Amino acid sequence: MAYRIEKVESLLKQEISSILLFGMRDPIFGFITVTKVKVSADLKIAKVYISVLEKNQRQATLDKIAAKSGYIRSQLGSRIKLRYVPEVKFFIDDTLDYVEKIDNLIKKIHENDQQIEP
Repeated sequence: MAYRIEKVESLLKQEISSILLFGMRDPIFGFITVTKVKVSADLKIAKVYISVLEKNQRQATLDKIAAKSGYIRSQLGSRIKLRYVPEVKFFIDDTLDYVEKIDNLIKKIHENDQQIEP
């Protein structure tokens, strides 16, 4: 069963990326990357994590995509063959922000080490 879920997640990631890139007419959707898709065990809910290039546009972009989730789901229904097309929920993937924060902390630690050495 786990293999099937992984396969569905991969397929959904590919198709949703394609829909956002080619199927939407708003240019803001060109600056979005689908980073991960997590599907519930019953395959009825898909959590889609996106990365937005411009940090100050994240919430506005997320709101626009959420408003188009019905369209995206209908497009998925015509592109993939599943018994149920999962309900699609979008979230901002803040992994890169977390990595950047940790990287900055490590740099500060190393700067302090250099200042302490005689």
